[in-house]
Amino acid sequence: MGLKILSIVWGVKDLDRAITFWCKALNYELKRDPDVDFAILVPKDGIGMQLSLKLTSSDEPKRHHIDLITENQEEEVKRLLNIGASPVEDWNYEPNADYVVLLDPEGNSFCVVQAS
Repeated sequence: MGLKILSIVWGVKDLDRAITFWCKALNYELKRDPDVDFAILVPKDGIGMQLSLKLTSSDEPKRHHIDLITENQEEEVKRLLNIGASPVEDWNYEPNADYVVLLDPEGNSFCVVQAS
């Protein structure tokens, strides 16, 4: 039996804000009503992996990361910025980088990668 990723678990401080942002960002919806400290988001079209959001009070460095891939990076970056993401102004990109680093509303970094 091989292993497959079931879910990415993302630590957040404001569960409602994270649900709103990630549902809009990924075109996801709640799988079921969230618990007081945990929510599961799934793709509306049923294709793709689920994203779980776990309430945390920790201020420790974030150790999670998501790479998102798209055919139209520029358009998606603009859309994500419009719904609450922030750019990382001081990121040191290598020449010809195919990704853009953004922060979600809680300061968690993620990348938007241009599909080849």
